Amino acid sequence: MLTFPCAKINLGLNITSEREDGYHNLETVFYPIPLTDALEIKHMDPAFPVPTDCDLKVSGNSVDCDEQRNLVVKAYNLLAQDFDLPHIHAHLVKRIPSQAGLGGGSADGAFMIRLLDERFRLNIGIAEMERYAAQLGSDCAFFITAEPAFATGRGEILEPVDGPQGNLGGYHIGVVKPHVAVSTAEAYARITCREPQKSCRDIVRQPIDTWKDELVNDFEAPVFEAHPVLADIKRRLYAMGAVYAAMSGSGSALFGIFRSEPTLLKEMFPDCFTFSAKL
Repeated sequence: MLTFPCAKINLGLNITSEREDGYHNLETVFYPIPLTDALEIKHMDPAFPVPTDCDLKVSGNSVDCDEQRNLVVKAYNLLAQDFDLPHIHAHLVKRIPSQAGLGGGSADGAFMIRLLDERFRLNIGIAEMERYAAQLGSDCAFFITAEPAFATGRGEILEPVDGPQGNLGGYHIGVVKPHVAVSTAEAYARITCREPQKSCRDIVRQPIDTWKDELVNDFEAPVFEAHPVLADIKRRLYAMGAVYAAMSGSGSALFGIFRSEPTLLKEMFPDCFTFSAKL
């Protein structure tokens, strides 16, 4: 059985306070985009000589992680604590770049929960799958439905949200990921927590032309200071005609939202990973 874990962007990201558990409270709007990995699972022959219950193969983009520590395997092991799962082979084809703020690893883990639930008829239910996913990572629960959502807490408390006139349908997105690694821990260490004057949930309900002046990612200022090339990419996306441009998550991917297809994206950023699609 095959599924396609999708990436997400953050429409606004405000880090509001520190928590006693070492995490931070935040507000953001998660929005899915049609940049996907591919994930397939198959039954494992009982005679197959492997010491693990979930045998994972990763191809495509390189992933700097032991495969048994991948969120796909962690998702299997998490459900195996409560359900009688057969031994399986899993094949993950990575296309979503890592360390980009696009949620690729989180999506893989959450879609594995969805895939196991469907393939083996576990009948877990959406709310319970979100509870399992939240144990894998702060933004994993979003990917259980992968529908636009206003997220609070660590990112695991989700509410439905409307975008401009309901959604971004009809617009185009362009994503640029340079060869820059941004440490999430370092990004959080440089953050000054603050309550926003206006919630990103309210801003995204406004006409998209107003977002440039109001919709803010709190990580941009410290990350751009450490990596000026990212600020330059944002400027160039606006110069290409983006209606709105921002860094996603803690970076290092930047995205622009356009009224028409950004046909020169690859030419403008030849040394970067680029992706464009109609939303």
